[in-house]
Amino acid sequence: MDHTHAHAVAEFSYWLAFMTGLLGSGHCLGMCGGLVSGFFMKLGAKGPWPYLAYHAARVGIYTVVGVMAAAIGAVLISTGQIGLWQGVLQIVAGTVVILLGLDLLGVSPVRNRVGFAPIAWLRKQFGLAVQKGPVVGALIGGAINGLMPCSMTMAMAVKATTAPSVIEGGLLMLAFGAGTLPSMLSASVLFGKLGPRLRGWLLKGAALFVIALGMSTLWQGLRYYLVMYRLVV
Repeated sequence: MDHTHAHAVAEFSYWLAFMTGLLGSGHCLGMCGGLVSGFFMKLGAKGPWPYLAYHAARVGIYTVVGVMAAAIGAVLISTGQIGLWQGVLQIVAGTVVILLGLDLLGVSPVRNRVGFAPIAWLRKQFGLAVQKGPVVGALIGGAINGLMPCSMTMAMAVKATTAPSVIEGGLLMLAFGAGTLPSMLSASVLFGKLGPRLRGWLLKGAALFVIALGMSTLWQGLRYYLVMYRLVV
């Protein structure tokens, strides 16, 4: 894969990740809108700083997860026949991302039950964060929100394992997080104003972008594996 093609693939992935976050707005509001609105009501936030701190921490956590996922991917392919394993990793990651996209559509044969941390512990810490003050509490709350289980976030993290570098893994998750900002920044205003039907259509759109990202990754992995197989075997 030449540099120009690799660059085009990376830009395509960032665009898909951003659109997944943007179209996932309805899902974000449905899953986290009430949680975020209630959090800021208890926090008694005044001015923009608590809101900016909350979402900066949330997107920051996404970026860190992307960096860690890419590092894990690099470790997985650092031993043995690197080229072949890189192809295998992309094939597996693409398949998992497709299944997570189907899970968002509600038609996956395998339901996602995996999170970055135990949900009960996260919810407890989220509730305690409001006691830490407007800005510090918002930072803690945003970071915890970034770790809460979500098929969209998990799909992006799995995709990040195939990133060519840890920086690009972080950028992929940053693009996804940036896509979620419009809805999550205005969650306290919009929550409840998007009906379930509209949220459902937005979620379906996000799911289709997740599936497209998975298919792209799967196709890249198959092509890469076949090329390397001919060279190695």
